[in-house]
Amino acid sequence: MTIETQLETVRDLFGAREVSLEENTLKVDDRRFPVIDGVVVLLDPDQYPPSVKRRLNTGGQAMTTQEFDEGIQFTFGEEWKEFSQILPEHETDFHLYFDLVDLEGLKNDRVCDLGCGSGRRSYFLKDHYRELILVDFSDAIFVARKNLEGFPNTLFFMADIHKLPFRENFADLIFSLGVLHHLPTDCMDEVRRLKPFAKRVLIYLYYALDNRPFYFRLMLKAVTALRLVLATIKSAAFRNAFTWFGAVTMYYPFVILGKLLKPFGLAKHVPLYEGYYDKGMTHIRQDVYDRFFTAIEQRVSRKQIYGLKDTYSEVTISDQTPYWHFLLHR
Repeated sequence: MTIETQLETVRDLFGAREVSLEENTLKVDDRRFPVIDGVVVLLDPDQYPPSVKRRLNTGGQAMTTQEFDEGIQFTFGEEWKEFSQILPEHETDFHLYFDLVDLEGLKNDRVCDLGCGSGRRSYFLKDHYRELILVDFSDAIFVARKNLEGFPNTLFFMADIHKLPFRENFADLIFSLGVLHHLPTDCMDEVRRLKPFAKRVLIYLYYALDNRPFYFRLMLKAVTALRLVLATIKSAAFRNAFTWFGAVTMYYPFVILGKLLKPFGLAKHVPLYEGYYDKGMTHIRQDVYDRFFTAIEQRVSRKQIYGLKDTYSEVTISDQTPYWHFLLHR
């Protein structure tokens, strides 16, 4: 569906009096937002990625502040262009993340995918929502737009999570999976900021390995040191080559070791095994990219997550991988 056929939904999202679409511009009361290939651009002009600046013939310097990091925007835009395909195994991942959600109960709901990337989570929500809102601050939103071509009642926005212009209670469910821990601000504060927008919030944040043996954390320190160096390298050729190198020399050896130890009940003690024993090369390469080329990475413990009870009435943490994903009720 096109934006033209969903103007009433747009009006409700913004809590606006009037909305209209004029050529490639969405007018919301007295505000105007450019529309590119079916994506409404809500970013401030100094936050535009280079591709948007070219399309709109605007200049300006890239912006990095306490709340917005141009380097993160670049990394994820490039990642989702390189790994744009929706894979069959992504459906398995989807059900792992949504084990706390009654999918059938979403059929009358407006759902928002905040930090949607390529749309690989929302893709498997088809037939499980009333309206679907996808938001990303990078070029990945255009990949999502293509991957979800033809999905009904779906809108796409390029936006900054800190400047969402939507009204309070605009969604019934917001889900943000693997996003907030890459922001330059405290990820737990970001979770709290979402409370006014939806009655339920599904979140995935990197875990602090608090349910793992000590050597997992020792390995993480070494990986972190390497990541901070690699994240400064912007060469697409290098990043592509390293995803292969990392998958073959770091990830697969642990997967193989885990499979060898599984008959003895020891596989769970092998780093990376639980997350990747059933994943293909493309999936693993993408995770290598995500893990090693992102300058910002935050990790949280179960105890920290339960601390969200100071904001939400109910906090439910899944005991299943990926750790930690949790559902919040306002």
